Amino acid sequence: MKKSFILDTNVLLHDPQALFRFEDNDLVIPMTVIEEIDRFKKELSETGRNARQFSRIMDGLRAKAKLIEGVELETGGHLRVDLYTEEHMKGLPPELRTDRGDNRILAVALDVKSRSEKMVILVTKDTNLRIKADAIGLTAEDYESDKVSLEDLYSGTAQVFLPRDDIDRFYSQGFLPIKEEFLPNQCLTLMDAANPSHTALARYNRALRQAVPLLRAPKEGLWGVHSRNREQQFAFDLLLNEDIQLVTLVGKAGTGKTLLAIAAGLHKSADEGQYSRLLVSRPIFPLGRDLGFLPGDIEEKLSPWMQPIFDNVELLLGAVEEGSKRKRGYKELVDLGILEIEPLTYIRGRSIPKQYMIVDEAQNLTPHEIKTIITRAGEGTKIILTGDPYQIDNPYIDSASNGLTYVVEKFKGEEIAGHVTLNKGERSCLAELAANLL
Repeated sequence: MKKSFILDTNVLLHDPQALFRFEDNDLVIPMTVIEEIDRFKKELSETGRNARQFSRIMDGLRAKAKLIEGVELETGGHLRVDLYTEEHMKGLPPELRTDRGDNRILAVALDVKSRSEKMVILVTKDTNLRIKADAIGLTAEDYESDKVSLEDLYSGTAQVFLPRDDIDRFYSQGFLPIKEEFLPNQCLTLMDAANPSHTALARYNRALRQAVPLLRAPKEGLWGVHSRNREQQFAFDLLLNEDIQLVTLVGKAGTGKTLLAIAAGLHKSADEGQYSRLLVSRPIFPLGRDLGFLPGDIEEKLSPWMQPIFDNVELLLGAVEEGSKRKRGYKELVDLGILEIEPLTYIRGRSIPKQYMIVDEAQNLTPHEIKTIITRAGEGTKIILTGDPYQIDNPYIDSASNGLTYVVEKFKGEEIAGHVTLNKGERSCLAELAANLL
């Protein structure tokens, strides 16, 4: 049975293509939503771009038919814009009869429900609006077309129980045919069914249907960094493999996501010369109250935001022995063209060829922003996305709708992508306890 969906402003600002996500059902957009979106169209942010895109979509539909009467969508659904009148407000309880946008949307939704035999659902990302809708007898839902449940998020790893002879054969011949089907580049722990302590670490090659050995870091480590657990070994394998062009690392604070990525990037760029430079970037979102505008040139303005990156690079440089030729400050690496650190603000329109690109704190990006970043990749570029979905500072997304988890799920079946979820904290005992207890 077809349904009628009333869309709130925040849904369309989050995803302008939401109009085409409801299959062949009816859509109603209150005129109040059009007015609210109009206020955002001049912003230079992602929200402003989405507002402009929605306006262009609606203008294209307007050319086909009058929006107030309704227009057929390519999905088979039907869209119309519904006007608000003072009569609509009389259907609301006295507490909600104020001239606010949310109340107008509720009034229109109630009117649609009173005139329709179909099930009417208000779709909004506003938690309080869903509560108010439920209180007056309206069915309300969150917009979840791009949500990924963290409980169901692809971990990138699996355990395979085998006879002891198979594990010995893997060590001797360097590969092992696997009958069970896994996703491309899924990291496997081959375990002796009779003796769980007898194991081997491997990566699944779907083209060959084989478990293949991990790429190992040099004995001296990557810029002094050694893997401390199984998940970090998996991460190093994906980070060092040039055939894997997109790597996602998800984990709580202190699991080593950023440090491993930067160490691998410096190794592939500065030591092996496989990439022209290491490019490190991160979105700019403050933790807590913003400090406002910062003085100075662009380098001085960016310094507080990029300090976590500088800290990781300095840690790596400090881990190298004093007599090493690589003993230099991060500013020298920047001057030599080996390292480039910049915000994501200016990435739109760029083409980035043959670079090792790390996007830190990617959980603060929307799916559309992540798409913008990945589509900048030129020939020979490798992109690493790191982040913790439980630490989100962007007020417009959450742990289930951010760009990082979205990419993990969308790319998990692709041959050129790999993913690992890191669980064990290695920063310090205190940091590990804080991550688990607080």
